[in-house]
Amino acid sequence: MAKYFLIAGEASGDMHASGLIKQIRVRDSEAHFAGLGGDQMAAAGCHLYRHIRHMAFMGFAAVLSHWRDVHDNFRIAREALQKEQPDILILIDYPSFNLRMASFCRKHLPQTRIFYYIPPKIWAWKKRRVHQIARLCDRVLGIFPFEPAFYAKYGYACTYVGHPTVEQINKGERLKVKGERRIIAILPGSRPSEISHCLPRMLAAARRFPQYDVTVCAAPAIEDSFYAPYLQAGEKLTRDTYTTLQTASAAIVNSGTATLEAALIGCPQVAVYHLALSRVIGVLRWAQPLFFFTPYFTPVNIVAGKEIIKECLANDFTEEKVAAELARLLSDDAYKKEMLASYQHLRSLLGDQPASATAAAYITSKQ
Repeated sequence: MAKYFLIAGEASGDMHASGLIKQIRVRDSEAHFAGLGGDQMAAAGCHLYRHIRHMAFMGFAAVLSHWRDVHDNFRIAREALQKEQPDILILIDYPSFNLRMASFCRKHLPQTRIFYYIPPKIWAWKKRRVHQIARLCDRVLGIFPFEPAFYAKYGYACTYVGHPTVEQINKGERLKVKGERRIIAILPGSRPSEISHCLPRMLAAARRFPQYDVTVCAAPAIEDSFYAPYLQAGEKLTRDTYTTLQTASAAIVNSGTATLEAALIGCPQVAVYHLALSRVIGVLRWAQPLFFFTPYFTPVNIVAGKEIIKECLANDFTEEKVAAELARLLSDDAYKKEMLASYQHLRSLLGDQPASATAAAYITSKQ
C-alpha cells in the first residue's frame, strides 16, 4: 500500500488536489492519503492534519498578523510527515510553505519521492527558485504549456500535464442561456484579506449599472457571514460560480485562476488586483520590470501572450476604471465578440488533456 502526503494551502489547491486523489485511487486502489488541505480533499478520502482555513494567508501583513497559525502550520506539517513516512509527497502550489516542507522532507525522509503538481509561477517572478525546485523535487508537473521550455532553459525537466481548470470546466454541465443576460458576476478571491480589500471597489463599480443584478461568488472556505456586511439589498451571494459565470453578462474577477475559469466558460470580464506595495513603488506599470518578468498578470493574458482582458491592477484598480471597462463589456458588441474569439484561441493553447489523470499516471509510475 503506497502512502501519499499532499499539501494544498488554499481553496483552488484543495479542489485540484481532490481531483488528483481520485485519479490516483483509480490506479492505486489501496492508496492511503494524508496531508494539509480542505473539505474537498477530506471528501476524497484524505486524512487532514490541518485545514486550509488556518493556512490561506497572503502578503506580509496577513502572515505577520497570523504568525502563530503560520508557526503551527509548519510544526504540524513536520510532525505529520514524520508520523506518516509517506512514499510520495505531492506539493500543490503554495510555494513559500511547500518549498520549506520539501527541504525538510529531503533531509529527514530521503526515501520519499517528491512531486510538484501546479508549481509556483517562477516564470513571472522569483526565477531563482527554479534551481531550488529542481534540486528538491523528483518531478515537476506543470499546468501551463510554456513551462517545460522555461525549465529547459536552465537545464531542468518539467512535464506539461494539462491545466486542471480546463478539466473542471469540461466536467461541468453547460447551460443554454435564453434571453438577455442581466447579471454582473463578482469573483473577489479566495482569501479573507484579498476579499476585504477588493470586494468594496468591485461592488461599487457594479452598482453603477442598476439595470443589472449583482451576484457575488463565494470562496469554498469562507463563511457566508463574512460577505454579509458588504452586500446591499437585492445583491446575491452564491457558491455556484460556474453557473453564475455562464449566465452573467460580464464579470469583475480578482486576478488569478478565476480569470481562466471565466474565460473558458465564455464570460466577458475585467480583472482586478489589490497590491499594497503599489503605494510605495508608485505606478505599477513603471516599476513592473523591476519585480516581474512578464508583461501581464492574469493567466488568461500570460498564456495568450497578449492582452485579452483588461487588467486593473494596484493603482489602476479604482471604481472609475473598473466601471469604465465594465461599461464597454456591456455595451460594445464588437469588443465583446473579439474577447470571446480570443477565449477560443486560449482554449486551443491549453488543450484538453485531463490534468489530474495525466499527473496521477506520472505520480504512480515506478519510474
